[in-house]
Amino acid sequence: MTETPRIAVLLPCYNEEAAIAQTIAGFREALPGADIYVFDNNSRDRSIEVAREAGAIVRTVRMQGKGNVVRRMFADVEADVYVMADGDATYDPRSAPAMVAQLQGDGLDMVVGTRVHEAAEAYRRGHVLGNRLMTGFLAALFGRTFTDVFSGYRAFSRRFVKSFPALSAGFEIETEISVHALELKMPVGELETPYFARLEGSHSKLNTWRDGQRILRVMLTLYRIEKPLQFFGLFAALFAGAAVVLAVPLVVTYVHTGLVPRFPTAILSTGVMILAFLNYFTGLILDTVVRGRREMRRLAYLAQPGPAIDSATTRR
Repeated sequence: MTETPRIAVLLPCYNEEAAIAQTIAGFREALPGADIYVFDNNSRDRSIEVAREAGAIVRTVRMQGKGNVVRRMFADVEADVYVMADGDATYDPRSAPAMVAQLQGDGLDMVVGTRVHEAAEAYRRGHVLGNRLMTGFLAALFGRTFTDVFSGYRAFSRRFVKSFPALSAGFEIETEISVHALELKMPVGELETPYFARLEGSHSKLNTWRDGQRILRVMLTLYRIEKPLQFFGLFAALFAGAAVVLAVPLVVTYVHTGLVPRFPTAILSTGVMILAFLNYFTGLILDTVVRGRREMRRLAYLAQPGPAIDSATTRR
């Protein structure tokens, strides 16, 4: 005999008084046996009171930023299956049972709710462009990616949640989650789900230009962290090329006359070539460090029971 797995619905919340009750009601109807948690992030409206009145388990996270909220949620909540969504009623709770079924049925560690925009108000060109850029970038880095990298609607196994370090502080947390799955080559899936416009009185916390800069910064940071040999190798090649350009006239002059007339240029060329070697060996050393870090993450991931075991093991 087996028991039904514990399902936890995790809802980050910041000033969502207008939408949080509807979000909680939707997930309670879709997943009647689930525990619904609302993690409030210093809301200045009545979000906490409304969430409690709607029957959710309310926790408070004082450190501002969605990444900080996700870190607390993953650390504090105990369950077999986790469903994470936003508290703004833009995601469709009716997709949650299918996401959980796919997670358990296929033995996956994560299912991403790929957003299908149901209204023009939900479609923001800047964010869609950023999503496409990041999607292509992750595909170039890891050889595979997701259709909707920035989706906040996801189902996780316990193995994923308890092995995820959650280092981000803000909205880049979705990118970090995606990278964690790609880096460890986890079994993952996707499921299309409607994405609605915000309710009247509910406002987005995203800013197209500010978050666009953040996306570019995250892309560069990921490239440096995940592919250090390529990153620093690029600088090494640029420095080496500059050193050769500076040195060629000196070598030609030396071959013909046996003299080095521009001694400062020779010193500069030598220094630039030293910088090239320093960058190359920095990338080489960091590439070894990254491999060791990935192995440690893999071991932490394997220390947790797999999703198929979670769904079939009787809890004591």
